[in-house]
Amino acid sequence: MQATADAADRTQLPRTVAATLRRYGMPARSLSVVVRPVDGSGAVLDFNADVPRSPASTLKILTTLVSLEKLGPAYTWKTEAFGDGPVRDGRLQGNLYIKGYGDPDLVIEDFWRFLHGLQERGVRSISGNLVLDQDYFAQSDTTRAGFDGHPLRPYNVLPSALLVNFQAVRFRFFPDPSHARVHVVADPLPAGFTLISHVRLVDGPCLGGAHAVDMQVERSGRERRVILTGNYASACGQDDRYRVLSGSRDYMDGIFRELWRGMGGKFHGHVVYGRVPPSAQLLYTGHSPPLAEVIRSINKYSNNVMARQLLLTLAARFVGVPGTVADGDRVVRGWLAAHGMHFPELFVGNGSGLSRRARISARHLADVLDAAYQGPYMPEFFASLPVLSVDGTMKYRLDGSALAGRAHLKTGSLDGVLAAAGMMLDSKGRRMLVVCLQNDPDADSGAGQAVQNALFEWVYHRP
Repeated sequence: MQATADAADRTQLPRTVAATLRRYGMPARSLSVVVRPVDGSGAVLDFNADVPRSPASTLKILTTLVSLEKLGPAYTWKTEAFGDGPVRDGRLQGNLYIKGYGDPDLVIEDFWRFLHGLQERGVRSISGNLVLDQDYFAQSDTTRAGFDGHPLRPYNVLPSALLVNFQAVRFRFFPDPSHARVHVVADPLPAGFTLISHVRLVDGPCLGGAHAVDMQVERSGRERRVILTGNYASACGQDDRYRVLSGSRDYMDGIFRELWRGMGGKFHGHVVYGRVPPSAQLLYTGHSPPLAEVIRSINKYSNNVMARQLLLTLAARFVGVPGTVADGDRVVRGWLAAHGMHFPELFVGNGSGLSRRARISARHLADVLDAAYQGPYMPEFFASLPVLSVDGTMKYRLDGSALAGRAHLKTGSLDGVLAAAGMMLDSKGRRMLVVCLQNDPDADSGAGQAVQNALFEWVYHRP
């Protein structure tokens, strides 16, 4: 009889969690929860565990774990520079080719080092064009506006085999009260763009800073203008805002010219797409940080484009070039099958969770976490997840509570979706795997967080 009672308890929500749902008018059917100890002794909570749900960014758990185990924590991406002519007296007499292999973390500082390394090899001037070889990945069949109609937002950047700085432009706002104006700098501004600022400096409290400024992109023939309007309070001080204005070619055109000339290099050609010819000579190779570091950025800060780069890397490496989303899905499912896992409801999509079609059940996401804990790279994987009240997307959750620092939890949020999954250390020193998936119109609000917090508190204080 006790075993039957225990089984029934495992399928019932804790009273505090159920009460929180009622308080905010959220139905219990919108929630799925799995809580189980890492020792495999059986679930202590198993509520709506088999319902397929949108996981939002908690799907990155699967993508990053498969990548970690398939590629290894020391894996690095390379970026190569080739020339199709001789280098004489510092001048490349021909075209410069840059070939990308999907580096998810090629930020502007790393690209500067890449170009600096090329100059150290003796190339100071380029007589031909800059040719971008993007053929390691297949071209995306979607647009930046395809997900939510906001093409300027960085999370909508499309993956690319040669992706520099996430194609993001950093708009920096510097209030200058002595001249009653706001100085705005765009770094780097893509080729063909002009920045026009009509932002007014005002007194009063800071209400949004740079995010309160309106930004529009207008086209007039071949010219494109970024027009900024609105008020900026001097009390905000310096503030930044990141936006994506262009495709990769125009972005690379702007950033390459700016960096190359800043180093004293000379270039007067065009920036075009193309392939490295077989006869070209390798001039320089740059390398990314190791995968174990890269997945920390992906999971702690929920970087969508990096996760998409990761899925396409799996496709190119283990199926063939060019890497495609379908082949990345094939690699993920092959890994699951090799571990004895079959998830019929699973929809991987682009691997980031930034999709309305992505699906997985709470039970199966817990199975992935269990595989991570039992796997060879358990420390590297769980160290990549945000630490409750400490860093990443969980930095300000339950701050100052007894739970602070005692959970590694990947978060996920879309309109109508809130999710968390990872590992918690409870008050008795037991490590528990926790998955919480909410799909409800109010899930991504304070109500959804209140439900999650109630669950975390219950796990921590459980007898």
